[in-house]
Amino acid sequence: MLLDADDSQLVLVDYQLRLMPVIFENTQVVANAVRLARLAQTLQVPVWATAQNPDRLGPNVPELQAAIEAAGGKTLSKMHFSAAADGLGDWLRPPVRKPAQGGNARSLPKHLQKPAEPEPEGRSMIVIAGCEAHVCLLQTALELLEEEFDVWVVTDACSSRSERNRDAAFDRLAGNGAELVTTEMVAFEWLRTAEHPVFKDVLGLVK
Repeated sequence: MLLDADDSQLVLVDYQLRLMPVIFENTQVVANAVRLARLAQTLQVPVWATAQNPDRLGPNVPELQAAIEAAGGKTLSKMHFSAAADGLGDWLRPPVRKPAQGGNARSLPKHLQKPAEPEPEGRSMIVIAGCEAHVCLLQTALELLEEEFDVWVVTDACSSRSERNRDAAFDRLAGNGAELVTTEMVAFEWLRTAEHPVFKDVLGLVK
């Protein structure tokens, strides 16, 4: 199964000012996160971000926050390690329509009743990256899998304080059904063809 830009959402987890200096390969990780946000903006993929206990760890790093905001994204402040536990799933799913109140439509003959509108399906492919891979990213991704989203972890935009913890997270995520991908894999699967109208823009971002 390939990623579909029209069915994708991007989630960027905890690239925070006081955390990133101690993260393994932090420069490359942040650069790829920024690249993902810009790719999402170019291909009209919704962007969401999280920040763990921002009073202690600070906001997301400025260059990434700017890219998130340029893409029209919102940032969820959280205290749980899993963003899903603090309501991320509600952001990722469309709002449920409330049944109409009042009136006596139910008493009408069936041929006069309006058919019920189908519920919006939303975008089920969650492309996710972040820090620390073995804590907040892992717990968020596992809970999104439990909520029946399709989860795609962008490995070159994820890390932890140690390489061992990062790699252990990837092993566990793959074992639980997440797809492991890279930033370029996401870019070219979202595009699908060199004839895409924004192909040159995307090529400039990945190179």
